[in-house]
Amino acid sequence: MKKQKFRHELKHYINISDYFTIKSRLKHIAKLDRFAGSDGTYKIRSLYFDNPDNKALMEKINGINHREKFRIRFYNDDPSFIKLEKKSKTNSLCSKAAARVTREQCERLLEGDIEWLIASGNKLLQELYAKMQYQLMQPKTVVDYFREAYIYEPGNVRITIDSKLKSGLVSKDFFNPNLPTMNITASGQIILEVKFDAFLPELIRDIIQTNERRNTAISKYAACRIYG
Repeated sequence: MKKQKFRHELKHYINISDYFTIKSRLKHIAKLDRFAGSDGTYKIRSLYFDNPDNKALMEKINGINHREKFRIRFYNDDPSFIKLEKKSKTNSLCSKAAARVTREQCERLLEGDIEWLIASGNKLLQELYAKMQYQLMQPKTVVDYFREAYIYEPGNVRITIDSKLKSGLVSKDFFNPNLPTMNITASGQIILEVKFDAFLPELIRDIIQTNERRNTAISKYAACRIYG
């Protein structure tokens, strides 16, 4: 597992008018993410883990400065490429560690067979094993949304625009393409996230108008746990 690299992260709620303004500016200076489809977006499905005391959820709600959460994720309804991710946050800095897993491995995990995690030799998978064993961490809920992502190389900036956030409520039916879900965000509500290394270039700051927006502690996982 590579040493985690911490990055700055800003989050804002924007409306549809903001979206079109920001997109019209970004498309001239930044490139689309490689997962983007013909319409410039891609679908993300994640399954988040938590323990019986909802440790990850409560740490987010209570604003704990050092926290982490685990999830498995695939894109565009295609489970041929799945990642286990651990997202860590310390104050305003975030990092992410990831490991590739197969659909068969995920299905074993969801059925409660976790011994393969410790035998994998991968440190992140082994960490998940330890936390499932000793913290009783288990899959909690499916989270779906659509993402439009842009890369601006100076400052290693990644701008993501997330919409149509849906919760699978208490279901863990991760691979079901027809999983019943509930809309979480209000109509027209969009989540803008900006991640960068040491500095945010002034050009990007002007485009997204961060000085005029209040940085918000948005968590798609927490939002999707409101009903279960």
